[in-house]
Amino acid sequence: MTAIELAMVAPLFLALAFAIIQTALIFWAQQVLETNVDDGARLVLTGRSQTGGSSDSARLTSLRNSICDGSPIVMVGASECKANLHLDVRVLSSFNQADLNMPIRDGAIDVSGFGYQSSSANQIVLVRAVLELPVFIAFGNPAIANLANGNRLIMATAAFRTEPFE
Repeated sequence: MTAIELAMVAPLFLALAFAIIQTALIFWAQQVLETNVDDGARLVLTGRSQTGGSSDSARLTSLRNSICDGSPIVMVGASECKANLHLDVRVLSSFNQADLNMPIRDGAIDVSGFGYQSSSANQIVLVRAVLELPVFIAFGNPAIANLANGNRLIMATAAFRTEPFE
């Protein structure tokens, strides 16, 4: 009798436990991405990325490397992060212009408007970083996967006024 009860309860318990673990891993990855974006955006804030004399493409790569080489993001290796992290660095005329929406269109990542705009001293800059994470178990929380392929898109932002570095 006990074995039958265990057979009935164990799958539900394990599914619930794995769903909790999956949710925790996604929250952890989100927090690490937020921290790494804040640290990486400091290159733009202080003007170190702008005063190097390199191209916007090289600056974007440097920022991506800085973010991905920071604290390890759960479920994503550094090389996978560098290959799949999408960055958008924009100069804004006011903080109200910041686009904080997830770049998802028809269930897929839409980074067609992403790019890198070089900033100068005392300008408002928005840095957005998006990364796709695998979802292993969506049991009990189907909204955890926000992409049509069953994965989760996480986004971190940093908005700031650059320092007077010129």
